[in-house]
Amino acid sequence: MAVRTLGVVMNGVTGRMGYRQHLLRSVLAIREQGGVLLPDGSRVQLDPLLVGRNEDKLAEMAKLHGLTKWTTDLDAALGDDAYPLYFDAQLTAVREKSIIKAIDAGRHIYTEKPVAESVEGALDLARRAAAAGVKNGVVHDKLYLPGLLKLKRLVDSGFFGRILSVRGEFGYWVFEGDWQPAQRPSWNYRAEDGGGITVDMFCHWNYVLENLFGGVQAVTARTATHIPARWDEQGAEYQATADDAAYAIFELTDGVIAQLNSSWCVRVHRDELVEFQVDGTHGSAVAGLHGCRVQPREVTPRPVWNPDLRETQSFRDQWQEVPDNGEFDNGFKAQWEQFVRHVVADTPHPYDFLAGVRGIRLAEAGLKSSDEGKRIVLGDVAV
Repeated sequence: MAVRTLGVVMNGVTGRMGYRQHLLRSVLAIREQGGVLLPDGSRVQLDPLLVGRNEDKLAEMAKLHGLTKWTTDLDAALGDDAYPLYFDAQLTAVREKSIIKAIDAGRHIYTEKPVAESVEGALDLARRAAAAGVKNGVVHDKLYLPGLLKLKRLVDSGFFGRILSVRGEFGYWVFEGDWQPAQRPSWNYRAEDGGGITVDMFCHWNYVLENLFGGVQAVTARTATHIPARWDEQGAEYQATADDAAYAIFELTDGVIAQLNSSWCVRVHRDELVEFQVDGTHGSAVAGLHGCRVQPREVTPRPVWNPDLRETQSFRDQWQEVPDNGEFDNGFKAQWEQFVRHVVADTPHPYDFLAGVRGIRLAEAGLKSSDEGKRIVLGDVAV
């Protein structure tokens, strides 16, 4: 069968995430494999048009990867009917206006999260996309990771029995930037630039929780700015105005309680940078980005609390590794392929702008809970 071509305007590819995960490991990897396989056995190849603010960076990136199409003029890119799909990996502060332009141009939209800076802004995008009849999707990359795919397999199989609770730890030490360069860009720590770990991570936690364990019904959170001063990319000291840690309790459907800690001020004493422990009546599991271990009730040990004696058994050795039972592709690439099939062949892709709305809504609720010191109950959202 002949290979079709789908033009993609890629905005924000000079940033770390836009370049590494979306251009290099997704779109270019898809091109190298000969395109996206469609249900009818044919393929669609991607034709990227790179967009950004820095002409020199775009030209260098295009040359490095053998690409010929790039521009600093977003309006011109959106005006080219050879590119019906728009992708956005810009800073959150400028994303909403660009997506509106893409919707007005009749382009299908695939975007990083948060989709906008507020629930109202995200809802406006969902309504505009619905009125324009354009397909839309939001990156939900964590769902495609090997560890969480294994965890989903366990949930779907009924391994846990009745799920009781979820406990998650995410984070690592991000250097302040004075004596060692920071591993994250400085805007992450400025609220005025869209920074903050709550806005960043609660959008992830919302889709992880609702797709594996149940929708979030209420949240109680406490945020903090543990490190008030940092140093930017030029070595200049600045005041951190955004939260760098968030501690939250999420109440899910069917009575499941989730406790998730998110911090850029924690030193890692885990196997992976993020881990989730799920406890159920029939068994428990601990999943990270790649690994997943289980302990069914039939082999659960019988610990006895005795602070006077040193513990002799190794609790970690009593868990069993869940096998891969297959090959796992890059999570970002896998969702790119799913969304391309949605655009070209109308196959399902449930992670739309409304999913993005629920993500930013949870972030707003977490910040409100911390500011007001109270539990925030969430309702339904609809276009």
